[in-house]
Amino acid sequence: MDYKKAGVDIEAGYRSVELMKESVKRTMREEVLGGLGGFSGAFSLAKIKEMEEPVLLSGTDGCGTKVKLAFLLDKHDTIGIDAVAMCVNDIACAGGEPLFFLDYIACGKNYPEKIASIVSGVAEGCVQADCALIGGETAEHPGLMPEEEYDLAGFAVGVVDKKDLITGETIRPGDVLIGIASTGVHSNGFSLVRKVLPMDVASLNTYHEELGKTLGEALLAPTRIYVKALRSVKEAGVTIKGCSHITGGGFYENIPRMLPDGVKAVVRKDSYEVPAIFGMLAKAGAIEEQMMYNTFNMGIGMVLAVDPADVETTKAALAAAGDTAYVIGEIAAGEKGVELC
Repeated sequence: MDYKKAGVDIEAGYRSVELMKESVKRTMREEVLGGLGGFSGAFSLAKIKEMEEPVLLSGTDGCGTKVKLAFLLDKHDTIGIDAVAMCVNDIACAGGEPLFFLDYIACGKNYPEKIASIVSGVAEGCVQADCALIGGETAEHPGLMPEEEYDLAGFAVGVVDKKDLITGETIRPGDVLIGIASTGVHSNGFSLVRKVLPMDVASLNTYHEELGKTLGEALLAPTRIYVKALRSVKEAGVTIKGCSHITGGGFYENIPRMLPDGVKAVVRKDSYEVPAIFGMLAKAGAIEEQMMYNTFNMGIGMVLAVDPADVETTKAALAAAGDTAYVIGEIAAGEKGVELC
């Protein structure tokens, strides 16, 4: 008996690392010390000394049951973008710059080409976020997970000068809410998605005119990374008063997280066009509107609160970063929460 006969192929692990090295190289920043394969990732903090009062930020998350669609479609090169996005967007939401990312892949069996494909998506997400992929782990779990399945998670570390932290403390009635478009369902609500939509290969590969793509393509579309968008707004001289990443819990749970006591967010549902995938979900599952806005991002991946005088500058900065923005509402006096009208 040996480790391979017990279900863990060490040689496959070595092969996975070799296959992913080129992808990882794309993410390198000058602060990264050493190469891939050490016991830990090393990252120089020399540049942080330039800040008045540097604050480290961190975020950790996974892709949830969205990975099930990757299994069904045997498409693994974008799910890594989701893993990165879920972490770095939270850091950007606090006004920070993501510095580095580490991933964790648990699998029933290590198929080196599949693992390398997953990591290529992680690397692409890191490139989009301007952060380095400085390490990770692929754990083979025979007997615990089916051989064809895996789970993917990760964490990111970032930094912000304390004076630039986005805390929501200065939000006042009259401030304007700007929503930044999502790329679809992102990485939340897939347990509900998989209950109400057909999850067989034929259905997922069916083209839908209202989506402009197949159902599988619409659902697997990677989560938008907003790091460069928020950096563009900051570089335009705008002070973002509050920022909310619309993830699990939708509008109702996430927007109040940026609000101080005594104010509410008033969101106008007709201020932008909700993507067709959400209408399809609501119809297929007979999902009530309140539950839709309490589960999904409904086409808005990030919400910013800015001074009315900064609205046009903010929209221009977001457009320059390649993002679509809408004025979706305003801040009003009242009990902390969200009012959809």
